[in-house]
Amino acid sequence: MDSAAQSHECGCGCTHAQAERSAYLSMRTRIAAAALLFLLGMLCGEGTAGTILFLAAYLLVGADVLCRAAVHLHRGHIFGEHFLMSTATIGALALGDYAEAVAVMLLYQLGEFLQDRAVQRARRSITALMDIRPDTARVLMDGREEIVHPAAVALGSTIRIYPGERVPLDGIIRKGEGLLDTSALTGESMPRAVRAGNEIISGCINQTGVLEVRVTTPYEESTVERILSLVEEATDKKATTEAFITRFARWYTPAVVIGAVLLALIPPLVTGDPFSMWIYRALTFLVISCPCALVISVPLSFFAGIASRAGILIKGGNYLEALAKADIVVFDKTGTLTKGSFHVASVVPAEGFNEEDVLFYAANAERYSTHPIGRSILRAFTGDGGTTEDTDVHALEENAGRGISAHVGGHFILLGTHDLLTAKNTVNIPPVPHTGAVYLSVDGRFAGVVHVADELKEDAAEAIRALKERGIRETVMLTGDSCWIGASVGKSLGIDTVHAELLPQDKVAQVEHLLSAKKEGKTLAYVGDGINDAPVLARADVGIAMGALGSDAAIEAADIVLMTDEPKKIATAIDIARKTMHIAWQNIVFAIGIKGIVLVLGALGLAGLWAAIFADVGVTVLAILNAMRALSVKE
Repeated sequence: MDSAAQSHECGCGCTHAQAERSAYLSMRTRIAAAALLFLLGMLCGEGTAGTILFLAAYLLVGADVLCRAAVHLHRGHIFGEHFLMSTATIGALALGDYAEAVAVMLLYQLGEFLQDRAVQRARRSITALMDIRPDTARVLMDGREEIVHPAAVALGSTIRIYPGERVPLDGIIRKGEGLLDTSALTGESMPRAVRAGNEIISGCINQTGVLEVRVTTPYEESTVERILSLVEEATDKKATTEAFITRFARWYTPAVVIGAVLLALIPPLVTGDPFSMWIYRALTFLVISCPCALVISVPLSFFAGIASRAGILIKGGNYLEALAKADIVVFDKTGTLTKGSFHVASVVPAEGFNEEDVLFYAANAERYSTHPIGRSILRAFTGDGGTTEDTDVHALEENAGRGISAHVGGHFILLGTHDLLTAKNTVNIPPVPHTGAVYLSVDGRFAGVVHVADELKEDAAEAIRALKERGIRETVMLTGDSCWIGASVGKSLGIDTVHAELLPQDKVAQVEHLLSAKKEGKTLAYVGDGINDAPVLARADVGIAMGALGSDAAIEAADIVLMTDEPKKIATAIDIARKTMHIAWQNIVFAIGIKGIVLVLGALGLAGLWAAIFADVGVTVLAILNAMRALSVKE
């Protein structure tokens, strides 16, 4: 993975490789020893002893810089950072400015050391994520365990996971129960309780109990592999700001180097001043010129933003930049703002029946149903202490899309839509303006209505409120449900605009209309979770997929993936994006401003190598430390 966490390119040929721990210790020791020699040299003064100490310090701390400069020069990278530093410090030595030459190299290496340590903070987020990839799986074969690589496990195989082990593959629990640590994937601190029949995703840690899991997804398509692929691809997609800085460095550094050469030659020829004075100014110019503060800190800001939060996967810096400009947020309803799981909201009995009667007949008719609405009615009845086991139920007949008929306890039951009951009964049945209404008749007599609703997510209203607090101009909900349900959900959540009874192609058309009407320079974000959302996610300026177990198609089409089903994390993602952009522009203005001022002062002879050190090393370190703030966005 080519990223700021691994190396950074200055556009002038300089590369700052990430060091291992041993390298850190070695560099720290060399810097400390060189600093000691430098102080002793200062105490000795300008004599031979002082000169020897300065040269020893210079070679100790600067030998690797000189070597890298030679290598880069051999490869044609003339304007590399190491070449600039080597030229400036060797020139200072030639002019007899030993202390300044050592100080430049010493502080440069100190800056490099601090930069690497700062970058490590961003790197840890990615490194920790990479650790979620399991190396082995315990496959059950003929009653015995065989340890293999997860990629070698066939679909349908049964694997065993002991406490403390990481789940190697996606699957369904066949046997056992326990608690799963999902924090690395979702950012949730509370463990998730699982039992037989539950889906389980790779990358989680089994905390308690022995689990036997039937594998349902091949290794290369498992949750953990999809996540890692997204992370590995993220840093290749650069934001416009990031790409501009890279291009800027390619012409900026050569231009400044040419300027330094001209500064060393032309003024003394014109004014008659000594060449040494203008060479010194040119050397100062060279130290200042390297654009590392920009070309390191700006990409690092985006990298830190991408790596900032477990549970929010951002596929590239370009999507961070787009999300920061979000003005309109469009939502799917089911599975995004609602749980996608139905419950009985109310029971309205007709004359001659009570609520218990209605639920009794409806639940028994749905005893063997697999439809979500039918299961919700059965749960409502059994949850109140009812049972269907002692009731004779036979002659079940399903009318696809309309309802069900059955004989329950000797009574003929019809349960379903208004059309189904009016077609089968002569009794007048009053319609209810609610597509979640399930009608019941007993022996041809209207018995009542069961209102079934999709539950709102606990944080859905909070999410909409948080978006408005962040200046989102318009929130929109697109749903295939009826206008009545859409309006009801929209009103309860505080959504500005609701479009209902939409087919997938209608959602695309609505988004197209919103895109054409949005403000200049602003973007539209769409949030969805289903297969039918994939075209809209791909069409929006920023597509956000909800849920770790959401549709594969939606996750592939989306630019940002929320690994939990919490809509409030959309606001967190916007905070990350805006903070990242704010920090990136802070660094751009700060670095260019300081360098510009010191460049002018250096050319006029009002700033020496000490000021140049601050303009290069000091500004770079400060900018990088500022970039690290993108890692700390509060939810």
